[in-house]
Amino acid sequence: MALKVGKGAEAPPFLVMDVIAAANARQAALPPGAPGVLRMEVGQPGTGAPRGAAEAAIQALRAGTPMGYTEAFGLRSLRERIAGHYREKYGVAVSPARVAVTVGASGAFPLAFLAAFDVGDRVAMAAPFYPPYANILTALGMRPQVLPCDASTRFQPTVAMLDALDPRPAGLIVASPCNPAGTMLGRGELAAIADWCEANGVRLISDEIYHGLSYGTEEATAAGCSGSAIVVNSFSKYFSMTGWRIGWMLLPEDLLRPVECLAQNMVISAPHIAQVAAEAAFGCAEELEANKAVYARNRALLLEAMPGAGFGTLAQAEGAFYLWADVSDRTQDSVGFCARMLAEAGIAATPGVDFDPERGHRFLRFSYCGTEATVRDAIARLRGWR
Repeated sequence: MALKVGKGAEAPPFLVMDVIAAANARQAALPPGAPGVLRMEVGQPGTGAPRGAAEAAIQALRAGTPMGYTEAFGLRSLRERIAGHYREKYGVAVSPARVAVTVGASGAFPLAFLAAFDVGDRVAMAAPFYPPYANILTALGMRPQVLPCDASTRFQPTVAMLDALDPRPAGLIVASPCNPAGTMLGRGELAAIADWCEANGVRLISDEIYHGLSYGTEEATAAGCSGSAIVVNSFSKYFSMTGWRIGWMLLPEDLLRPVECLAQNMVISAPHIAQVAAEAAFGCAEELEANKAVYARNRALLLEAMPGAGFGTLAQAEGAFYLWADVSDRTQDSVGFCARMLAEAGIAATPGVDFDPERGHRFLRFSYCGTEATVRDAIARLRGWR
């Protein structure tokens, strides 16, 4: 008799992970001395954790600090430091009691979804979107409600789009800066969306993991717009600590205990050593801003050069470290196009179908969080490959 396979096993793949595997295989197959694969597929900073964060972890280990379980919501000192960050950066008063330290932003989303929604609930999001939003919701028995967005709204949702939804969703996910387009919601736009959610009984989840990485556009936090919103952030992007798996949520009062109970049962706590390093990372602004300056130079190089390399239609890259390129004049098969680009030009990028299953066959995402040398080499290869 065949064994049952759960519905959660039907969650779609996160295709960028498949691209990573293909790029790794391509690199391994290259002969010695051959030009290597240029990695523009993944949103992982080319730098490691800031020196002060790594040193704090080393010192804690040398001192014999027990690295055991912490409270489910994390070390009190880290939660206080995160609350201070909102006061310093945004002028928003946040109680440390509302801060939940999580196993990366990826660990935050299942906790938020399970606490805020029921099986069968619709949760809206703009397309293109970060694939795990929809994939996690699907695995949990919830229903992604996709809002097709384009350049006319800067790939962001509008109140007019939300007003047209029938039935109303139980939740709405927004991201600013967003992955993959890099566009942002202004303070007024975010406040209007938050007000709409409050008026319509819709739980707002604001993905702010690319805060710190914007280029001339002010960053607004939903924590300053709504007392009922869930704010998700992470040490992975601006703080360059992807492998440490450490992030946080700001929670509304009504979800504090539900999320805490879920975290106690599902993860117990985020890694203690990562929490020590994360707290120290707040003191590494000089190094982190230097990293950001590299991304800014990479962005400027690409925005100037990509049209001449055959990628002339790009989203407004206001933040994060991605370019969302419309390649409909060259292909209607972004998966095949990316495979060819990897095989023939040695450049790994992510097909748009990962972020928009319906229209993503016409788009690619390029990540520019590597070195400036990588970006310059990629531009030269793309010009030749065209």
